[in-house]
Amino acid sequence: MKKFAILFFFVILNFSIPCYSEDITPTIKQDEKKEAIIAKDEEFQLLPDTKQSFIEKVEKNISLFSENLKERFSIWLSRSTKYIEKMKEILTEKGLPEDLVYLPLIESGFNVNARSRAKAVGPWQFIESTAKRYGLVIDWWRDERKDPIKSTVAAAEYLKYLYKMFGDWSLALAAYNAGEGRVYRAVNRFGENDYWNLLNTTYLPNETKNYVPKYIAAITIAKQPENYGFDSIKEHESMSYAEINIPSPTDLAVIAKCAQVDVNIIKELNPELKRWSTPMNVQNYTIRIPEEKKDIFMSNFEQIPSKKRFSHDTYIVKKGDTVYKIAKKTGLSTTVLYEMNETEIFKQLKPGTQIMIPPHDKFTPSNEDKFYEKKSVKKTKVAKKKSSSTKNRKKIRR
Repeated sequence: MKKFAILFFFVILNFSIPCYSEDITPTIKQDEKKEAIIAKDEEFQLLPDTKQSFIEKVEKNISLFSENLKERFSIWLSRSTKYIEKMKEILTEKGLPEDLVYLPLIESGFNVNARSRAKAVGPWQFIESTAKRYGLVIDWWRDERKDPIKSTVAAAEYLKYLYKMFGDWSLALAAYNAGEGRVYRAVNRFGENDYWNLLNTTYLPNETKNYVPKYIAAITIAKQPENYGFDSIKEHESMSYAEINIPSPTDLAVIAKCAQVDVNIIKELNPELKRWSTPMNVQNYTIRIPEEKKDIFMSNFEQIPSKKRFSHDTYIVKKGDTVYKIAKKTGLSTTVLYEMNETEIFKQLKPGTQIMIPPHDKFTPSNEDKFYEKKSVKKTKVAKKKSSSTKNRKKIRR
């Protein structure tokens, strides 16, 4: 019985006019099976036909999610309810199939803080280069890959680009997983623009070969969880917030106090923020607060003097101090010092100069900070070595 239900689900993905048979899937109503149509009435096609070998690949993943990983998949489905409606709106506005909203199920389990071994981050699992290509900001203060709204906008643009490139949704999704260059080369070598036939070649990584079947399996369960034993999925309230433009920087604790909510609520609504405050490197920042708290926030915020909105400690420059010596004395990296102060201040340090440093009770370097600091130090050493080598060569020529 379950196999017929799965087979039927695949068939409806390939036609613009949905057709349902109560004899085959009596528990699934037609209005629950809205077909996803993209711009210009093109269809959202994933499975080209109903070959048993293709169906078996999907069934294997359905079994994986509904049996072996049932507890984990339940958490993913539950977590998705926070974000899925907002994400669908964005995909629809961009002219994309709303079923793409289920992609984070297999990418991150809808965990905004997810980080892969390949350094991909957020619900849509962007690597840094692709994220920046599609307008996401990643710096010391924030990582917009973690923002469920901004990252969905970026993912929509990237998926639209991939579909335009390949003209096929299965290949576009494969490219989302493996990179467009790799899939493009595989298609050229194979001489056929067909993801499913590429599964019988060695041109794609095994992970990518299983990616679309895995995604279809996730959709199948997400659209009818009760049919696969997911009877008690805990649903969360969908994201609801007001956006307020405030002078930056401002402590998140101050924002929470003005909104009369716990600071963790502010952090949950703004997961891209990595520090204790909004970024210092922008004049204004749009912050999210609970929608019903907008008026009380504005009233309270206006009563707080600007000097009391942002907290920091101060280091007084001593004779002979350099940025490196200050970093060593404070136990901070030079990166932190530059992020907290204008670069010019370190060019001519004078005794008595006040240097801003993070408040000791609100800042602890993360593993990510330590990783990028080591990377920065390594680059600096390489640059110095190259510079020294160049100078030596010039001396020899003279």
